[in-house]
Amino acid sequence: MTNREDCVARDAADPIARSRNAFILPEGVIYLDGNSLGPVTKASAARVQKVVHEEWGQGLIRSWNDADWINSGTRIGDRIAKLIGANDDEVVVGDSTSVNVFKQVATAVKLRPGRKVIVSEAGNFPTDLYMVQGLIDLLDDDYELRLVPEGANVKEAIGEDTAAVLITHVDFKVGQQYDMADLTKAAHDKGAIMIWDLCHSAGAVPVDLNGANVDLAVGCTYKYLNGGPGAPAFCFVAKRLQADARQPLYGWMGHAKPFDFDTNFVPAPGITRHLSGSHVILALSSLDSALDVWDDVTMDQVRAKSLDLTDLFMDLVESRCADMGFETITPRDRIVRGSQVSLLHKNAFPIMQALISKGVIGDYREPDILRFGFTPLYTSFADVWDAVEILSDIMAKGIWKEDRFNVRGAVT
Repeated sequence: MTNREDCVARDAADPIARSRNAFILPEGVIYLDGNSLGPVTKASAARVQKVVHEEWGQGLIRSWNDADWINSGTRIGDRIAKLIGANDDEVVVGDSTSVNVFKQVATAVKLRPGRKVIVSEAGNFPTDLYMVQGLIDLLDDDYELRLVPEGANVKEAIGEDTAAVLITHVDFKVGQQYDMADLTKAAHDKGAIMIWDLCHSAGAVPVDLNGANVDLAVGCTYKYLNGGPGAPAFCFVAKRLQADARQPLYGWMGHAKPFDFDTNFVPAPGITRHLSGSHVILALSSLDSALDVWDDVTMDQVRAKSLDLTDLFMDLVESRCADMGFETITPRDRIVRGSQVSLLHKNAFPIMQALISKGVIGDYREPDILRFGFTPLYTSFADVWDAVEILSDIMAKGIWKEDRFNVRGAVT
């Protein structure tokens, strides 16, 4: 049976253990919530200070040219492209995930005139569905959002009337991963545009957008890419579609010649046309430096450790928290597992709050789900052992029953 010494030995042999040193991690905290918000890197903290004091503080408006602020969206997009199987000039960073979902679905509908159905999953992250609902209200032209029940076969819902299929690659609640190539082919076989949400994939699992022949994608940068709270999202448009793809939120950063101040919109060539408003420089600078950690690790190394960490966590919960009411709802099958583990428990909320009070930070999702994210760049095997020890102690002593752990804040 595994013990803590075994975990420490695995950490000593871990080829990417050194990447933990790139992060600022609070003493006494086991952080298992990188699937919601990644911690700050030392490089990001220093970079933001530099931007504030030098580029903005001294350079002022000159830094749009001198510090290359103007090309931030595409330059950083090219860096993210390498992590998701895309090419240069296929990824751009700007706006939020929600806004980019709106843009991408609208782009897809425009590319498939006459088709009125947008297929998604009932368990998809709500903001994706809200954006589609808002777009349909705006179009007011008999469009339909066809929601597939959780667990049902999405491919069976795709028909000749389908304009677009919008699916999250790794489910946000249970961490189950779709077969990207298979579902993309199914959409294409019916003539539909395939859109993937990579919020729980980018930086967590291997992604090969071009290998899977994906059309469009979106993703956030504040989770496994550690860009910081509110960091801008990214969107991907395959080069084969870029000449015809027109997103609806025309903005001056997407104009071919923004400083001509022409009253008529002329889209920039390539991926740049998918920008809208001005770059959020402080957030982009933080993200840019956060990506430096990927210079020394490979996605295959990250994936291998992720699977080992999540295996260990599930094994330890099953052995050390047996008969405590937990049910693991994340797939055991490594092929379809993301980089998180979700546990079902009827008292999930107070249990998670008790864990947080003891320095083990995960999060809670309705209904009754304790969610733990495993980011191999900074999570150790000893962290996993210690987290389960604390969970077992909380359950054995009934600590979670204290009234204070049932108090809910605005963010749960």
